[in-house]
Amino acid sequence: MHFAQYYLDCLSQASYLIGDKTTGRAVLVDPRRDIDDYLRDAEAAGLRIELIIETHFHADFLSGHLELARATGATIAFGEAAETGYPIRRLRDGERIHLGGGSDDGSGGETGGRTGGGTGDGPEPSGVTLTVLATPGHTPESICLVVHEHPEAAEPYGVLTGDTLFVGDVGRPDLLATAGLTPQDMAGRLYRSLHGKLLTLPDATRVFPAHGAGSACGRNLSTETTSTIGDQRRHNYALQPMPEAEFIRLVTAGQPATPGYFAHDAALNRDGHPLLDAAPPAALTLDEALAACRDTGAVLLDSRPLAAYTAAHFTGSLHISLDTRFAEYTGSVVAPGTPIVLVSDPGTEAEARLRLARIGYDHVLGHVPDPAAELARHPELVSRSRRLPPGDVPAEGVQLIDVRNPAEYEAGALPGSRNLPLASLPASCATLDADRPVVLYCRSGGRSVIAAALLEARGFRDVRDVIGGYEAAAATCG
Repeated sequence: MHFAQYYLDCLSQASYLIGDKTTGRAVLVDPRRDIDDYLRDAEAAGLRIELIIETHFHADFLSGHLELARATGATIAFGEAAETGYPIRRLRDGERIHLGGGSDDGSGGETGGRTGGGTGDGPEPSGVTLTVLATPGHTPESICLVVHEHPEAAEPYGVLTGDTLFVGDVGRPDLLATAGLTPQDMAGRLYRSLHGKLLTLPDATRVFPAHGAGSACGRNLSTETTSTIGDQRRHNYALQPMPEAEFIRLVTAGQPATPGYFAHDAALNRDGHPLLDAAPPAALTLDEALAACRDTGAVLLDSRPLAAYTAAHFTGSLHISLDTRFAEYTGSVVAPGTPIVLVSDPGTEAEARLRLARIGYDHVLGHVPDPAAELARHPELVSRSRRLPPGDVPAEGVQLIDVRNPAEYEAGALPGSRNLPLASLPASCATLDADRPVVLYCRSGGRSVIAAALLEARGFRDVRDVIGGYEAAAATCG
């Protein structure tokens, strides 16, 4: 068996290439949009990608199923409950996919919701086999895939759990915007999927989730990217013995704020999207960049390191450093479809554009090639961030805003602060007084600079953030 995990740190996202070395048949599970790594590795291993399986409609990134299908001719497959705007194969609960030979339990190309299929007649199944488990809860169409190295194996090699089960957490049930399905409804389905399907697997079964630590698809994800069913049964807080009602209460409370782009990406993954354009962004003069902002509503997005931005940046520009969760934070403060002009360190603009493309932010007009030189030449366009030492946070007279997620805030916050998570700030900043001083803080100082840039771009006159964030300020206060 060929089994490879592809883990993308900047999105905390995992995809998987699984193949049978005897037949050369392979599947790709939960691919990202830039597919060259998969194609190269499959060719090197002598594999043909015949099936692309999505465990659900992802919300935090734009899937690469359309790009991969175009490149390989492979069929796209989802769980049976999926409704799509393009042809798919629907995978039934309990269905087996045999990569080593023999007939699958079901097959067929289906278009936008019409189920095809049937049972093939042929040689006895052999080799690598995947078994589909319908596991609704995170979304209605969510599935997991149990991997056996051959059909007769006493125990599975592992299980690909999508966003149903993470290492240390379970999928959040509150992202769905489907009429009639509340977070409590989905949490109940998730409980039954976990206990009725995944936790019936042997303890030694390896767990391969679709996300790791940092993802907004859960609140307590581990930095480990694999585990076992036994370890999760023992250590995952959400899998401890409890009634369904208690589980529902537990997993619907304290979830991270939902980035604004999630609904946009889920819709594109469901309905279809343009194929990836991997060309580097065009170089723009500063005059061209400013004209784009004036004439098209484009934003200047500064992806340089935090220290460079705070020392000098173009007035009105937004900031998300490329060395942090660049795509996710951009999707939190920039509305989908907004034209973007990148302000990037030389040589990093192509990486910035690719990361944006991974969340479907394709409308990049170009980049300013040498921002440091342009800032030096045009001091009239330059601003500097106003940052407070952690011991100088005013006790009163300011709007003190904590931009961390709710669970972080509940665990400890500065006295008098108000919790407005970064992902909700674009909508909630209207509740702030733009004429009164604002002081922002996060955990360590990164998100608060992003938030300060957003407020300044929206006309707030006096905005400062706390150097070192809550950790430094709390330590200073003793």
